[in-house]
Amino acid sequence: MRIAPGVEDALPYIVGALLVAWALSYVLTPFVQGLAHRFGVVDQPDDRRVNTSPVPRGGGLAVATAFVLAVALFLYLNSAGKVRPPLSIGTTELFALLLGGALAAVVGALDDYWQLRARWQLVGQIAVTVLAVALGATPDTITSPLGGQIDMTGPIGVAFAIVWILGMINSTNFIDGLDGLSPGIGIIAATTLGLISLTTAVGGFGQPYVAVLCFALVGSLLGFLRWNFYPATIFVGTSGVMFIGYTLALLSILGTAKVAVALLVLGVPIIDTFWIIVRRIGSGRSPFTPDRGHIHHRLLDLGLSHRQTVLLIYAVCVFLGSLALVLSLVQQVVAFLLFLVLSGVALFVITRRSVGRTGAGRAPEPVDPSDEGLV
Repeated sequence: MRIAPGVEDALPYIVGALLVAWALSYVLTPFVQGLAHRFGVVDQPDDRRVNTSPVPRGGGLAVATAFVLAVALFLYLNSAGKVRPPLSIGTTELFALLLGGALAAVVGALDDYWQLRARWQLVGQIAVTVLAVALGATPDTITSPLGGQIDMTGPIGVAFAIVWILGMINSTNFIDGLDGLSPGIGIIAATTLGLISLTTAVGGFGQPYVAVLCFALVGSLLGFLRWNFYPATIFVGTSGVMFIGYTLALLSILGTAKVAVALLVLGVPIIDTFWIIVRRIGSGRSPFTPDRGHIHHRLLDLGLSHRQTVLLIYAVCVFLGSLALVLSLVQQVVAFLLFLVLSGVALFVITRRSVGRTGAGRAPEPVDPSDEGLV
């Protein structure tokens, strides 16, 4: 994998988008925090929540606003077309990314305010997903684990995009159980997608245009993480997890050969979601039944601190992101499947150890607030 020729022309735009998005998010987050306090959008501590003091939620609005404004500034400054978009991104696809992301944040904000029932959350997720697909945000091909590419044009591509976007939104929701966890994973994923967009892995001249979009997302999440890392003064909320999941899903399919990369670098939330659903169904419960079975809960039960758990999961994501940058597309898919199996074994061992440490007869654990609603 080599750096594509000519990408240096895009570096000022990449750095600029990152810094502008960071500054906007950093400034907007306290403003959103104040609004959340004013309108009572606050997580009060109780036996269902991990926070021990009132913490406002809805920080995803600051992240989404910073991202959209930074990208809009880039589009204005790039009106002469110095950084050319790939053929896979036209006006409608760009609309799907920006308008759909904004709507995802708004739908999530409605849940942050009204605590919507699961069915209404799902309706909102389906609505933004259908919008994205209707505007052409579908992959042309995906990598086969047996080698080569699978044609995704037509209905099969539409079906894949729907499952992919909904899956990414809910995987992000599942992992959003500790301070700074989902924004940090989003930063690692967007950085990996941005870096690989600058290489010949996605074409002879790379996709620097996509890299600008990715690093705008990195900046918006970095600015927010200052306020969200442990101990958090604001939660990203449903507005944030919907925006992060939706935007990462689209960035990975608006361009060449990035689905396999996203699959690998986001292996922790995707696989956590997979094994949680398998375990719940296997025990005769609904896959949407809330519990404390997530990987971050298991690590906390082993005795790791809040901060140590988050940093450990960060490290695993960085490792997977590094693999995504050095492996071929087929190897990325194989690595993900191997990680799926190994993670299942690891979760089994961790579960046994955590049960032994905490005691089998103890009172039920409080439920993670990230499990409220749909997941």
